Parts: sequence; C-alpha cells; structure tokens
Amino acid sequence: MKIKNYSCTIFSVGVTFVYNQNARKKNEYNESHIVTGKKAPKNENGDFMVPYDAELECKQNVIVYDSNTNTLAESADNPALDCGRLLWEMGSRNRVKILKGGYEEFSALYPFLRTQKIMFMPKEMDELKTYPIEIMPGFLFLGNWRQGNAAYIQKDLKIKGHVNCCVEQGSLIHLYYVRSWNTHKDNKQAVLVFSNLGISRSATVVTAYLMHCFKWTLKEAYNLVLKSCPTIRPNRAFIRQLSKWEADVLGASTTNIEDPFY
Repeated sequence: MKIKNYSCTIFSVGVTFVYNQNARKKNEYNESHIVTGKKAPKNENGDFMVPYDAELECKQNVIVYDSNTNTLAESADNPALDCGRLLWEMGSRNRVKILKGGYEEFSALYPFLRTQKIMFMPKEMDELKTYPIEIMPGFLFLGNWRQGNAAYIQKDLKIKGHVNCCVEQGSLIHLYYVRSWNTHKDNKQAVLVFSNLGISRSATVVTAYLMHCFKWTLKEAYNLVLKSCPTIRPNRAFIRQLSKWEADVLGASTTNIEDPFY
C-alpha cells in the first residue's frame, strides 16, 4: 500500500483531476469542508465504502483528510488512514495521499478554500478558481500570467512581491534579481513568480532562487520544483543558464544537464 504523508501547503495548478475524500463526521462535514471534498460514505457497520462515482482509476491525485491527522501510525482513531487504505486497495492507480494536519490545519492556512456547498454542477466545476503552486510555505509561489494578474490571488495569498518573467530578455537569471527576494522573505511577505504558462521561464527563476537560498545543486532544486509542479519544462537554453548559475553558487557545476531528465 502506498500512502504518503501529503503536505497541506501545496496547491495544484491546471487540470489535475483531484479527488478529495472527507473522512470527518457528517455534522463536521456539513458545517464546512474543503471545496469539492466529498463525504466518505459508511455502511451499516460503520466501515468506509468506496463512493459509486469515485472513478479512482481516472484520478491523478486522491487525497483523504479527517479533522487533524498528523501521523500515519496505526491507531484506533485514524479515519483518514482507514479510508485511504480502502481507496488504495479498491483500485486507485496513483498513491493515496493523507492531508497532514487534516481539515483543521488546512482551513486555518487557506480559509478561502472552505465551503458548505455539497454539490457542484459541471459548469461550476469548470469555473472553480485555480491557485499558483506554493513552493516555499507562505513565501514563494509559482504561477502563470493569468494568476499573476488575478486580484483574488493577490488578496487570498497576500502577495506582496511580483516577479514577471513574461518579458523576453537575454539572460533570465540575475544575481540582484534573485537576491532581492530576501527582503520579502525576511519580512514574511509572499512572492509570486509568473510567466506566460508558468512552466518554463518562471520555473527557471524559482529553481535559481532555491539554489541560491539553500545552496542546492541544480538537480536538488529542480527536483523540488518538479515534485511540486510536474508540468514544468524549462527549455534547453534556460537549463544551460541554470548550470552556469550552479557553478556561480557552488563553485562548480555538478549536475549533468545532458541527462534526458532535463
């Protein structure tokens, strides 16, 4: 069984086919829950069942949460783990993820993603607002042009700094350009990095910042960004810039950028 501790500080951007399963009590669910979250049904014996419309084989992200789960250890009172195990055993093709901290922690961090609405029409689902990827909790976000100019994102995520990577220029990475973010970081102000599609130019700049901030190799920084946003695809010219940046930051370039992975 592959059940992973899922960080509650990462948002998905674009179409990801998410299936949210709420394993909390019915009265708690009715009071409020995460947008699109569905109440996990139980049979007459109190055991979890797979909803008839789950379509687990079609979902890329299956996320289960209860009120405040903080561990994957076996216990008598861990409904999220029980429900997650069932979904995995009944056919999920991807890892079932348990939301760390449960609804209590998630809703405290992202109150704008709470709702009392239970049913969504197809048109309403299409109109759901998307948010940029959160790379560093509460500080660094990666998004596209629409998100960089959406007023609701600036308000909900309290964005104070914007890095617009849409403009064409010779070199995408500048030392001052990257170091200047530290002022926002020290003041606990969120920064949104965005480009046209949010997959190449902005991903390159975010990777460069992680290399500078944590003294990471290109491979380490790239892996974290890719894990957060599997759709990133910096072009070859930007990868070469990152390789040179790695040499500037660490004194030597250690990542083999000829690897097809990049």
